[in-house]
Amino acid sequence: MERIRCVIQYDGTNYAGYQVQPNGNTVQAELEKALKKMHKGERVKVTASGRTDSGVHAKGQVIHFDTPLTIPESNWRRALSSLLPDDIVVSSAATVDPGFHARYDTTGKEYRYFVWNAQEPDLFKRLYRYHVRSQLDIEAMNLACEYLEGEYDFTSFCSPKTDLKGDKVRTIFKAEVKAEGPEVSFVFKGSGFLYNMVRILVGTLLEVGLGERQAADIPAIISAEDRESAGKTAPPQGLFLWEVSYD
Repeated sequence: MERIRCVIQYDGTNYAGYQVQPNGNTVQAELEKALKKMHKGERVKVTASGRTDSGVHAKGQVIHFDTPLTIPESNWRRALSSLLPDDIVVSSAATVDPGFHARYDTTGKEYRYFVWNAQEPDLFKRLYRYHVRSQLDIEAMNLACEYLEGEYDFTSFCSPKTDLKGDKVRTIFKAEVKAEGPEVSFVFKGSGFLYNMVRILVGTLLEVGLGERQAADIPAIISAEDRESAGKTAPPQGLFLWEVSYD
């Protein structure tokens, strides 16, 4: 039995999220369907670094699975990709130590969120960008980002629908906002992220960028440990799981 680790990309537009669920097709379901064909009807369970919600995309999701097949390492990517729909791509595949775990061995994740900040929408970006018409104050949002960096209890930035049983303390190593013309990108690197955390962070920063809040409000929002104190949850289509880190 070998353990295979893959980096995958997917367009989450047509999926009810990553994780298998009763209602709606998911990325995990498509991966396991492809592996079932390769294993002649035997179910192969896929483990990912974490879940993504309906409509959220991934550029660097990491998965692992165990297989009895003896396929040359260089052929795994091509073999698996050929059985997947066009909106899921295997970027790389490699045999790893049997003890490797895609979820429990992560040392950090990077998410990016993209906003189209212009009066007119861009039709061809609507599934991958959140359209904000009013001009955003990039400097104010970056000032707010400075207050987010560090280790805190991020309860205020977590959906109350979470099924998390443990504490909500996480570390954000880096938070920044960059603008190139009308394209605004939010970058978050951290030890891990709570349910809806990045989208709530973005929603709150956008309120700072629109002058509805002050950057200096962030510490009080964190201290409140109350979801009601933070901003709206930004819509899913602008969010990408960009990279997952391991030792």
